[in-house]
Amino acid sequence: MPDISPISLYNPTARSAVPAELWDGITDKNLGDWEVEWLPELLNRLRILHGQGVARSKWPQSRLWDWRRKLQAIEGLLANQCFSIVCNDMTQAMMITDLTHRAKLDAKQAAHLVYVEYLETAPWNRKEIIGQEPRLSGCGSIMVRAAIELSKEEGFQGRVGLHSLPQANNFYANQVGMEDLRIDKDYQNLRYFELTPEKAEAYITKGQQP
Repeated sequence: MPDISPISLYNPTARSAVPAELWDGITDKNLGDWEVEWLPELLNRLRILHGQGVARSKWPQSRLWDWRRKLQAIEGLLANQCFSIVCNDMTQAMMITDLTHRAKLDAKQAAHLVYVEYLETAPWNRKEIIGQEPRLSGCGSIMVRAAIELSKEEGFQGRVGLHSLPQANNFYANQVGMEDLRIDKDYQNLRYFELTPEKAEAYITKGQQP
């Protein structure tokens, strides 16, 4: 079993906190939830969007991610650390990080950072998919904080970097406060974001405020 830390998510409908768990790893249980619960829900939403004539560019951009293959690709590699969030015995989010990347903002110092390879929340927690209030909110914020804490544990001073899918750009730029280093033509033309030690500390402090 992975190491488990108690956390809280938020139920927007009930306007109340919900006890949850942050798992230090992605297990067969998490992958089973993804296959049995996430994928049918996502497919149903895609049918609705297709039927409504919504442009494919506005469909969930992580819809082709195969989490089982992603885990198989990094099996046994010490450079990758995984996390998952579980609430009500259901996986609500998963993340894979890589510890081998270097910061672009501190390139002269060749500073290491925690690079977020993949981060996805369950379809029912994504307003852009279901078109209404998510069942639970806060998964993305908790995963970012987990990446920051991992960065500190590794001696990287809270530095975090990632390439963002366009639908998540606003979250990383405005809610997390990451530095926008613009489109990376060498990485699928995705926008690259980086969190400095100072902004990482500010984000953690903001999350601790009542």
